[in-house]
Amino acid sequence: MEINLTLEKIRKAQIIEASLRKIAEVGIQNITMDDIAAEARLSKGGIAHYFSSKELLIKETFRDFFAAIFLRGQKTMDQCAGPLDKVHSFMWLYNWEDPLVNIGYPMLFDAMAMAGHDTDYRSLLHEWFDGWIELLGCAVEEGVASGAFPVTDIQGTARAISAIYQGVATRWYLDKDAHSTEWAVSYARKAISSLVNGSKK
Repeated sequence: MEINLTLEKIRKAQIIEASLRKIAEVGIQNITMDDIAAEARLSKGGIAHYFSSKELLIKETFRDFFAAIFLRGQKTMDQCAGPLDKVHSFMWLYNWEDPLVNIGYPMLFDAMAMAGHDTDYRSLLHEWFDGWIELLGCAVEEGVASGAFPVTDIQGTARAISAIYQGVATRWYLDKDAHSTEWAVSYARKAISSLVNGSKK
């Protein structure tokens, strides 16, 4: 029984990984179960055993990928010494060489496009945003507790930092000729520092 459970776990991970690669390559609208089956080197029937529909598989793929992003974010924050470094620790989001970045943005933009008309995708994005806000909120709360940040609204500040990262990232990813990595890192840092420091210089 344990061997079967382990095999099921491996198969599901294999299918989700294949789905992730194909979504990043061709987008949600263009992906087919045949594409995913070929990428996973399984039959469509084999995939259907684990995921009853393409929609279910794609949504599970998003959740799985977002979990990996949050784990990376948490590990990066944990390596930082103080709260300001922690709120600045997501600058890896502006690194063209990072494989998570090159898969993540197409996935995020696809989810955002689908969320305009699909409440399930809207819920997925709420999970995504709430996860970022929770991570950032812990750093902001630490900064407030230590006296480093003169912030009165921890949750609102975390939401604003999340919005800064996302807004800068959108310009950086979609228009890299006009919005360089240096611009993205510099202005995200300035905006976030200004926000958490208030009137402090």
